[in-house]
Order: sequence, then structure tokens, then C-alpha cells
Amino acid sequence: MNQLEQLKQFTTIVADTGDFQSMKMFAPQDATTNPSLILKAVQKDEYKPLLAAAVKEHGSLDTGAIIDRLLVKFGLEILKLIPGRVSTETDARLSFDTAGTVAKGRELIRLYEEAGIKRERVLIKIASTWEGIRAAEILEKEDIHCNLTLLFSLPQAIACAEARVQLISPFVGRIYDWYKKSSGQEYTGADDPGVQSVKKVYNYYRKFGYATEVMGASFRNTSQIVELAGCDLLTISPDLLQKLAESDAPVARKLSKEESQSADLQKISLDEKSFRLMLNDDAMATEKLSEGIRLFCADSVKLDKIVEGLR
Repeated sequence: MNQLEQLKQFTTIVADTGDFQSMKMFAPQDATTNPSLILKAVQKDEYKPLLAAAVKEHGSLDTGAIIDRLLVKFGLEILKLIPGRVSTETDARLSFDTAGTVAKGRELIRLYEEAGIKRERVLIKIASTWEGIRAAEILEKEDIHCNLTLLFSLPQAIACAEARVQLISPFVGRIYDWYKKSSGQEYTGADDPGVQSVKKVYNYYRKFGYATEVMGASFRNTSQIVELAGCDLLTISPDLLQKLAESDAPVARKLSKEESQSADLQKISLDEKSFRLMLNDDAMATEKLSEGIRLFCADSVKLDKIVEGLR
């Protein structure tokens, strides 16, 4: 078996792309998108018809409402190609707006259900700010399941688990990027700070009995992926999926519920004040969360302009 086939024995593989052809090729269980991926996709000739259709069919609505329908159009096409769930992201400009995020999550689910998709097949993707986590807590109580993204630290992960969110997406590659730039060192294998962060979160969840799924995300190389074999899910870009499919190097399980029981971890109690203080104490997580929100906001603005240019 190639590395991708081996990984599928331990971990649910998710395609991190808006590219339908990649999904056909690699047969992932689930798929995730984000503002940057959708922006990139709609500028390709093969996906421009989806954009044109969204604008033509809903041109009387405001730009935000058109984009909601564009995101759902992508999601509907993706769901034709995968057996599992698609993650659809809320507008990053709502990252510090609990009520706005709740309203957006409800609207996206309404659009999917109008199209005949059950809410069990959709994850609403929300930034792991305190406000975003509170929004997810409300949505989860309505059986609107959430994927908490831009997650870089244990306090973010703990707050998500306490809120009983369905799934979190800790960003391996962006953690690695920060430490590499900060230290000037190269990291590989188990020494990679991004890998270590996800292992810690996974072990914490399993040791203390949290049901929230852990989905490693934002990979820079296949070494990071292989080191997290056994994680609940891994969302992987098409280029790295291709590299895994081309390699027949052995893949061993690295994470398991059984081994997590012996992890040297203490249970942490969090409220808003302690969450904000712990996050603030982590320079990497604070910087990468802020940067990620800024980048997604910038791409959302670019997508707005593309839609407005077609109206």
C-alpha cells in the first residue's frame, strides 16, 4: 500500500481544497474549504460557472447573501463527490461577533437544507476566538455542528471541548512556520512544534474523555502528516495527497486513545478571563490567530469585489 492507503487505516482523510478534480482522484471521506481556497477556485475557468450562476440567480440580494449561496453551491458540488461532511466557513469578519456568527451559521444550514442536504453532512467553520467558541456552543445545541479553525493552542482546544463542539482544526504548518522563523531552526518528525501541539491536544481530549474530534490541518510536508497517523482526521492539500500516494514508505500509528491515558497532563479549568490570559501568554498562538483572521478577512474582501464586479 502507498502512504495514503496506509494512513486511511488509522485516520479519516479529508481533502483541504475547493478543487473537485482532486476529490475525485484521492477519494477522501470529508472535505474542507476556507475563504482563501474559494477565492482561488472561483478564479479558475472550470469554476467560474458556479460564480456566474450564484450572481445571476441571486443578483437582487446583497453581496454577503450572494456569497453565502456561492459557498453553498461549492459545498453541494463537493458533497456529490464525498461520502462524508463538508466544512463551510463563516465570514472571518464575524470572528469577534457571537450573535453574527450564530446568525450566519443558521443561514448557511438553512440554505443547505433547502437544497436537500441534512445538517449532519455540514460543518460550520468558525475561528477559535472566545466569541467564535461561544457561537459554536449555541449552534451545537441546535444540532448545527461546527469545525473550530485557526486553532493554535491548548486553551483554545479546551474551550472548544468544554463547549462540546463537533470538531477542531489545529494548524500544524502555521505553528511550524512561527517556530522556524522565530528560532531559525528546521524541525522534522516528532520534533516539529506543530506536530507536538496536535499530539498534546489529542492526548488531552482522550485522557479526559472529551468527544470533540481532532483534525490536524495546514501541513507543510508529509513528515508532519505521517507523525500524526492515528489522529481522528487529517485535512490535506492535493499536492501533499499526491506525494503520499506516490510513496510506499511505511506508516505506523503514532496516536491512540490507549497511549493518551499515560500522557503527563493535568486537567485545566477555563473561564473567559483565564482563556484570554493563557492565549495572551502564548505569543505564537496570539500572533497566528490574529494573522489568520486578517488573511481570511482580506480574501473575503477580494471575493466581495469579484462578486460586485459581476453584478
